[in-house]
Amino acid sequence: MDIALIGVAVVLLIVIVILFASVKVAREYERGVIFRLGRLLPEPKGPGLFFLIPFVDRMVKVELRTVTLNVPPQEVITKDNVPVRVNAVAYFRIVEPKAAVVQVENYMSATSQISQTTLRSVLGQHMLDELLAERDKINTILQRIIDEQTSPWGIKVSVVEVKDVEIPTDMQRAMARQAEAERERRAKVIAAEGEYQASERLKDAASVMAQQPITVQLRYLQTLLEIGATNNSTIVFPIPIEFLETLGLQRPKGS
Repeated sequence: MDIALIGVAVVLLIVIVILFASVKVAREYERGVIFRLGRLLPEPKGPGLFFLIPFVDRMVKVELRTVTLNVPPQEVITKDNVPVRVNAVAYFRIVEPKAAVVQVENYMSATSQISQTTLRSVLGQHMLDELLAERDKINTILQRIIDEQTSPWGIKVSVVEVKDVEIPTDMQRAMARQAEAERERRAKVIAAEGEYQASERLKDAASVMAQQPITVQLRYLQTLLEIGATNNSTIVFPIPIEFLETLGLQRPKGS
């Protein structure tokens, strides 16, 4: 009798273990790709509760959330033969779980390798100035190429960003000298433009004064007023005879 009870208990235990092994739960962002006797089932399982046939079904769980992939630093020779060290970051997610499991052995490693080779290839076709000034354009090219190459694996690459560009020290000094020379050139151009505009205004003012002589006298009085307001010393100015005549005063005798 005891042996029979022990046998029943063992059978019940085995059944319970099998039931626990056959019951699976997938979260909202997870899918279960099922292989039944080695053959892929048409549709992935999940999210929620589902059952597997013990010893017949094998499940590979896949996440659908966006993955952040850091592309290791790459040594790149730009189109103008400048060696730089560049790293990047890529954001992708799985849109076809079956393809991510069946079409590639390790989609994470494969995407990383594709990103590294594409980064070296694309940056090698651009000048250093383009790499520094046209970052958005290069990011778009990288995203398009990597997305096309990983699309058969059921992966959608949404964003690729070049993070850091390390330039050799001697090149940094050369770029600093170039930037300083450019700033000096702009300063000289601005100063020359200012002098030209000032000369144009002086020419216009001289033309007006030539037509209206009284403006010269008014300017003379304004200058006296400004000097008298800013200095506490006594300043003697000679007054032209023409200025007295303009004010209606008579010319002194003997002059």
